[in-house]
Amino acid sequence: MYSRTRNLWALICGVFGCLCYGSGDWLMMYGDPSHMGKLIWLSVGTAQIPQWRYVLAMALAFPGIILYGIALFAVQGYIRDEKHKRIYHYLNAFGLTPWIALHLIYVVILSLFAWLNNNGFSGDAITICEALYGNFSWLIPVSEALMLPVFLYWFYLQITSSTAFRKRMAFTNVLVIFAVLKIIASFIPVSAFRLGFINGLMSESMIIWFAFVFLEIGLDRRDRLMKGDRI
Repeated sequence: MYSRTRNLWALICGVFGCLCYGSGDWLMMYGDPSHMGKLIWLSVGTAQIPQWRYVLAMALAFPGIILYGIALFAVQGYIRDEKHKRIYHYLNAFGLTPWIALHLIYVVILSLFAWLNNNGFSGDAITICEALYGNFSWLIPVSEALMLPVFLYWFYLQITSSTAFRKRMAFTNVLVIFAVLKIIASFIPVSAFRLGFINGLMSESMIIWFAFVFLEIGLDRRDRLMKGDRI
Protein backbone atom coordinates (compact mmCIF):
# COMPACT_ATOMS: atom_id res chain seq x y z
CA MET A 1 0.00 0.00 0.00
CA TYR A 2 1.25 3.49 -0.90
CA SER A 3 2.70 5.42 2.02
CA ARG A 4 3.95 8.94 1.39
CA THR A 5 5.71 8.98 4.77
CA ARG A 6 7.45 5.68 4.10
CA ASN A 7 8.67 6.88 0.72
CA LEU A 8 9.93 10.15 2.16
CA TRP A 9 11.94 8.18 4.72
CA ALA A 10 13.28 6.00 1.89
CA LEU A 11 14.51 9.12 0.10
CA ILE A 12 16.15 10.32 3.30
CA CYS A 13 17.95 6.96 3.37
CA GLY A 14 19.11 7.73 -0.17
CA VAL A 15 20.49 11.08 0.97
CA PHE A 16 22.46 9.34 3.74
CA GLY A 17 23.70 6.85 1.15
CA CYS A 18 25.00 9.78 -0.89
CA LEU A 19 26.75 11.16 2.18
CA CYS A 20 28.40 7.78 2.77
CA TYR A 21 29.59 7.36 -0.80
CA GLY A 22 30.36 11.04 -1.29
CA SER A 23 32.40 11.21 1.92
CA GLY A 24 34.39 8.21 0.74
CA ASP A 25 34.96 9.87 -2.65
CA TRP A 26 36.37 12.98 -0.97
CA LEU A 27 38.41 11.04 1.62
CA MET A 28 40.27 9.10 -1.06
CA MET A 29 41.02 12.05 -3.34
CA TYR A 30 41.20 15.36 -1.46
CA GLY A 31 44.80 16.56 -1.48
CA ASP A 32 47.49 18.44 -3.40
CA PRO A 33 46.53 18.02 -7.12
CA SER A 34 50.10 18.21 -8.45
CA HIS A 35 50.94 15.10 -10.46
CA MET A 36 53.60 13.75 -12.82
CA GLY A 37 52.01 10.72 -14.45
CA LYS A 38 49.14 10.19 -16.88
CA LEU A 39 46.48 9.80 -14.20
CA ILE A 40 45.71 13.12 -12.52
CA TRP A 41 44.36 11.38 -9.42
CA LEU A 42 47.74 9.77 -8.71
CA SER A 43 48.81 13.08 -7.24
CA VAL A 44 51.14 14.43 -4.61
CA GLY A 45 48.14 14.72 -2.31
CA THR A 46 46.85 11.16 -2.73
CA ALA A 47 50.38 9.87 -2.16
CA GLN A 48 50.29 11.47 1.29
CA ILE A 49 46.83 10.31 2.34
CA PRO A 50 46.99 7.99 5.38
CA GLN A 51 45.72 4.44 4.94
CA TRP A 52 42.86 4.88 7.40
CA ARG A 53 41.18 7.26 4.97
CA TYR A 54 41.18 4.63 2.24
CA VAL A 55 39.89 1.99 4.65
CA LEU A 56 37.11 4.31 5.77
CA ALA A 57 36.27 5.27 2.17
CA MET A 58 35.79 1.59 1.34
CA ALA A 59 33.85 0.81 4.52
CA LEU A 60 31.40 3.65 3.86
CA ALA A 61 30.51 2.13 0.49
CA PHE A 62 28.64 -0.79 2.11
CA PRO A 63 26.01 1.18 4.06
CA GLY A 64 26.04 3.64 1.16
CA ILE A 65 24.88 1.11 -1.44
CA ILE A 66 22.20 -0.29 0.89
CA LEU A 67 20.81 3.18 1.54
CA TYR A 68 20.97 4.01 -2.17
CA GLY A 69 19.02 0.86 -2.92
CA ILE A 70 16.27 1.67 -0.43
CA ALA A 71 15.61 5.01 -2.14
CA LEU A 72 15.99 3.83 -5.72
CA PHE A 73 13.62 0.90 -5.24
CA ALA A 74 11.12 3.14 -3.44
CA VAL A 75 10.60 5.42 -6.46
CA GLN A 76 9.42 2.52 -8.58
CA GLY A 77 6.12 2.84 -6.74
CA TYR A 78 5.43 5.96 -8.80
CA ILE A 79 5.60 4.09 -12.12
CA ARG A 80 2.06 3.63 -13.44
CA ASP A 81 2.36 0.48 -15.56
CA GLU A 82 3.31 -2.85 -13.96
CA LYS A 83 5.45 -3.90 -16.92
CA HIS A 84 7.44 -0.67 -16.79
CA LYS A 85 7.74 -1.10 -13.04
CA ARG A 86 9.26 -4.58 -13.46
CA ILE A 87 11.73 -3.36 -16.08
CA TYR A 88 12.82 -0.51 -13.81
CA HIS A 89 13.15 -2.95 -10.89
CA TYR A 90 15.54 -5.26 -12.73
CA LEU A 91 17.52 -2.45 -14.33
CA ASN A 92 17.95 -0.96 -10.88
CA ALA A 93 19.10 -4.30 -9.42
CA PHE A 94 21.65 -4.74 -12.20
CA GLY A 95 22.70 -1.09 -11.95
CA LEU A 96 23.52 -1.27 -8.24
CA THR A 97 25.84 -4.25 -8.79
CA PRO A 98 28.98 -2.45 -10.05
CA TRP A 99 28.98 0.50 -7.62
CA ILE A 100 31.16 -1.18 -5.01
CA ALA A 101 33.36 -2.90 -7.61
CA LEU A 102 34.14 0.44 -9.25
CA HIS A 103 34.74 2.07 -5.88
CA LEU A 104 37.02 -0.79 -4.83
CA ILE A 105 39.36 -0.62 -7.81
CA TYR A 106 40.06 3.08 -7.23
CA VAL A 107 40.50 2.63 -3.48
CA VAL A 108 42.93 -0.26 -3.95
CA ILE A 109 45.05 1.59 -6.52
CA LEU A 110 45.15 4.78 -4.47
CA SER A 111 45.91 2.87 -1.28
CA LEU A 112 48.78 1.06 -3.01
CA PHE A 113 50.05 4.34 -4.46
CA ALA A 114 50.16 5.95 -1.02
CA TRP A 115 51.77 2.88 0.57
CA LEU A 116 54.51 2.69 -2.08
CA ASN A 117 55.28 6.38 -1.73
CA ASN A 118 55.56 6.12 2.04
CA ASN A 119 57.58 2.91 2.20
CA GLY A 120 60.59 3.60 0.02
CA PHE A 121 59.15 2.78 -3.41
CA SER A 122 58.18 6.26 -4.57
CA GLY A 123 60.27 5.91 -7.72
CA ASP A 124 58.17 3.01 -8.94
CA ALA A 125 54.80 4.01 -7.51
CA ILE A 126 53.41 5.75 -10.58
CA THR A 127 54.60 3.03 -12.98
CA ILE A 128 53.13 0.22 -10.86
CA CYS A 129 49.79 1.94 -10.21
CA GLU A 130 49.32 3.09 -13.79
CA ALA A 131 49.98 -0.48 -14.95
CA LEU A 132 47.49 -1.83 -12.40
CA TYR A 133 44.90 0.69 -13.55
CA GLY A 134 45.57 -0.31 -17.17
CA ASN A 135 44.80 -3.93 -16.34
CA PHE A 136 41.44 -3.08 -14.78
CA SER A 137 40.35 0.05 -16.65
CA TRP A 138 37.86 -2.09 -18.58
CA LEU A 139 35.79 -2.09 -15.39
CA ILE A 140 34.81 1.52 -16.01
CA PRO A 141 32.88 1.11 -19.30
CA VAL A 142 31.41 -2.22 -18.13
CA SER A 143 30.23 -0.62 -14.87
CA GLU A 144 28.75 2.35 -16.71
CA ALA A 145 26.95 0.00 -19.10
CA LEU A 146 25.23 -1.53 -16.07
CA MET A 147 24.73 1.64 -14.04
CA LEU A 148 23.33 4.06 -16.62
CA PRO A 149 20.35 2.22 -18.20
CA VAL A 150 18.13 2.57 -15.13
CA PHE A 151 18.56 6.36 -15.16
CA LEU A 152 18.00 6.54 -18.92
CA TYR A 153 14.88 4.40 -18.52
CA TRP A 154 13.62 6.61 -15.69
CA PHE A 155 14.06 9.64 -17.97
CA TYR A 156 12.07 7.86 -20.69
CA LEU A 157 9.30 6.98 -18.26
CA GLN A 158 9.02 10.54 -17.00
CA ILE A 159 9.19 12.26 -20.39
CA THR A 160 6.43 9.95 -21.67
CA SER A 161 4.23 10.58 -18.59
CA SER A 162 4.56 6.96 -17.50
CA THR A 163 5.15 7.98 -13.89
CA ALA A 164 2.94 9.87 -11.48
CA PHE A 165 5.32 12.83 -11.56
CA ARG A 166 5.02 15.84 -13.81
CA LYS A 167 6.71 15.38 -17.20
CA ARG A 168 9.13 18.23 -16.57
CA MET A 169 10.59 16.26 -13.66
CA ALA A 170 12.43 14.26 -16.33
CA PHE A 171 14.91 17.13 -16.53
CA THR A 172 15.87 16.63 -12.90
CA ASN A 173 17.27 13.23 -13.91
CA VAL A 174 20.54 12.19 -12.27
CA LEU A 175 22.35 12.21 -15.62
CA VAL A 176 21.16 15.74 -16.41
CA ILE A 177 22.33 16.94 -13.00
CA PHE A 178 25.64 15.11 -13.49
CA ALA A 179 26.18 16.87 -16.84
CA VAL A 180 25.50 20.28 -15.28
CA LEU A 181 27.89 19.60 -12.38
CA LYS A 182 30.51 18.34 -14.83
CA ILE A 183 30.33 21.65 -16.68
CA ILE A 184 30.60 23.55 -13.39
CA ALA A 185 33.63 21.44 -12.43
CA SER A 186 35.42 22.49 -15.63
CA PHE A 187 35.42 26.09 -14.34
CA ILE A 188 36.83 25.25 -10.91
CA PRO A 189 40.58 25.98 -10.66
CA VAL A 190 42.86 22.97 -10.26
CA SER A 191 42.88 22.29 -6.54
CA ALA A 192 42.24 19.68 -3.86
CA PHE A 193 38.60 20.81 -3.86
CA ARG A 194 38.28 20.18 -7.60
CA LEU A 195 39.70 16.66 -7.24
CA GLY A 196 37.24 15.83 -4.48
CA PHE A 197 34.33 17.46 -6.28
CA ILE A 198 34.95 15.57 -9.53
CA ASN A 199 35.47 12.26 -7.76
CA GLY A 200 32.19 12.72 -5.91
CA LEU A 201 30.14 13.91 -8.90
CA MET A 202 27.82 10.91 -9.01
CA SER A 203 27.04 11.09 -5.29
CA GLU A 204 26.56 14.84 -5.52
CA SER A 205 24.21 14.38 -8.48
CA MET A 206 22.26 11.69 -6.66
CA ILE A 207 21.76 13.77 -3.53
CA ILE A 208 20.37 16.66 -5.60
CA TRP A 209 18.04 14.27 -7.46
CA PHE A 210 16.80 12.70 -4.22
CA ALA A 211 16.13 16.22 -2.93
CA PHE A 212 14.06 17.06 -6.03
CA VAL A 213 12.01 13.87 -5.67
CA PHE A 214 11.60 14.44 -1.92
CA LEU A 215 10.20 17.90 -2.54
CA GLU A 216 7.91 16.61 -5.29
CA ILE A 217 6.26 13.94 -3.18
CA GLY A 218 6.55 15.86 0.07
CA LEU A 219 3.89 18.41 -0.83
CA ASP A 220 0.42 17.66 0.52
CA ARG A 221 -1.14 17.53 -2.92
CA ARG A 222 1.15 14.62 -3.79
CA ASP A 223 -1.31 12.40 -1.91
CA ARG A 224 -3.03 12.22 -5.29
CA LEU A 225 -0.02 10.64 -6.99
CA MET A 226 -0.96 7.03 -6.48
CA LYS A 227 -4.58 7.70 -7.40
CA GLY A 228 -3.47 8.36 -10.94
CA ASP A 229 -4.24 12.08 -10.98
CA ARG A 230 -2.10 14.25 -13.26
CA ILE A 231 -0.25 16.95 -11.39
